[in-house]
Amino acid sequence: MDILLVDGYNIIGAWPELQALKSKDLSSARDRLIEKMAEYQAYTGYRVIVVFDAHFVQGIEKKYKNFKVEVIFTRENETADERIEKLAISLSNIKTQVHVATSDFTEQWVIFGQGALRKSARELLIEMESIEKRIEKNVQKSFQKKPKSKIPLSDEIAEIFEKWRRGGQ
Repeated sequence: MDILLVDGYNIIGAWPELQALKSKDLSSARDRLIEKMAEYQAYTGYRVIVVFDAHFVQGIEKKYKNFKVEVIFTRENETADERIEKLAISLSNIKTQVHVATSDFTEQWVIFGQGALRKSARELLIEMESIEKRIEKNVQKSFQKKPKSKIPLSDEIAEIFEKWRRGGQ
């Protein structure tokens, strides 16, 4: 099993679309990141966990699922980096490969030393854009394959029916 741990605010700060949203409404930027990670999870089959620092959302630690993506707000005085390191250690085993998405250079080296693989914010963005293009192509293909009617008709008969439908003879 592959697991992707995402440093939420690091990715928001690195992706142009999310940066723009953040300047207007941080909550919308978080929601959009979670939506994109849900697409990523559905397409790749990875388990995705997005971790946000508590200093933007005061209070106790909070965990929930949104679009089947696990979302964690760290407890007060705990950084997302610290939580990601703990998760990378606890989730790593012979059957699991942990990937960490962050552009925090120090964090990348720490998790790399624990056997996790790193993805920079830019690499994840490029991969996400590629996935979105493939999803779009698959949707277009399914629409093209969709028959015009539920009953298979020859082009000649379909043309006759279309004339009737329009009131012609």
